[in-house]
Amino acid sequence: MRIAVTGASGFIGTALVRALRERGDEVHPIVRHPPGEGEVGIDLTSRRLDTSRGASLEGIDAAVHLAGAPITTRWSAKRLEEIRSSRVLVGDVLSRALAALPSRPAVLVSGSAVGIYGDRGDEVLDEASAQGSGVLADLCRSWEASTTAAAEGGIRVVTLRTGIVLGAKGGILAALAPLFKLGLGARLGDGRQWTSWISLEDEVRVILRAIDDDTISGPVNSTAPNPVRNRELTEAMAHAFGKSARLAVPAPVLRLGLGRGAADEMLLASQRALPAKLAQAGYVHNHGELADALAVATGPRASS
Repeated sequence: MRIAVTGASGFIGTALVRALRERGDEVHPIVRHPPGEGEVGIDLTSRRLDTSRGASLEGIDAAVHLAGAPITTRWSAKRLEEIRSSRVLVGDVLSRALAALPSRPAVLVSGSAVGIYGDRGDEVLDEASAQGSGVLADLCRSWEASTTAAAEGGIRVVTLRTGIVLGAKGGILAALAPLFKLGLGARLGDGRQWTSWISLEDEVRVILRAIDDDTISGPVNSTAPNPVRNRELTEAMAHAFGKSARLAVPAPVLRLGLGRGAADEMLLASQRALPAKLAQAGYVHNHGELADALAVATGPRASS
């Protein structure tokens, strides 16, 4: 297959591109810099794809939209606009370009996040659950809506509502590993908030399944079947590094460091999301238990 990918050099994108090429697919990264051989350029100022150099989208079989500026920072107005445009504007430009092709791809797989559900306490959430409120929920709604042109053009669209992704070379684990290795891992707030997670290996497998399985469409919770409370996540991460986790960062300190909005929605919000659609499709996670996912992410294989 010929597959176009935004965010191909990111944490998830790098692993996905490797997996696609290992199975024999031809990958065309969509990039914001001048495109090189095999790449497709995207110009957000003119809101169009640049196919005058590099590769063309003609004849592609699928597209995957994973681009997105890092969100785990203090939210200034400028930063929020970067976070939004890298997801929503890129998604809209890509979606419209795909819909305008004489021969359209079969599927567009687009990123989203469990943040669309907002802060929901102990409520069990699946794809049929109501969406929530807040900056992240609004962002995810717009992110998913950016695929509208593709869907209206008859392209099957899958929006992956991903939890935190556990892998060695990026994401939350890479960011927190230095602290946990020093025994400074700490639960956030009271630690009761639910965290939905997935291993990097399963995240890539879910994307591949979404590309290949034409029975899957619409929103899909890309999470492991066993979400955990933050205190459990903290203890499991500490254990993976041979340490204990006795510390806690109070909510007011988190809000002081990141700002109330970012702290409340990224670190203190509770999302207990279950992958109902994946289960219905017969998908079996390689890492359904947190300890297994962390063992893989922190073990000898992780550095290879």
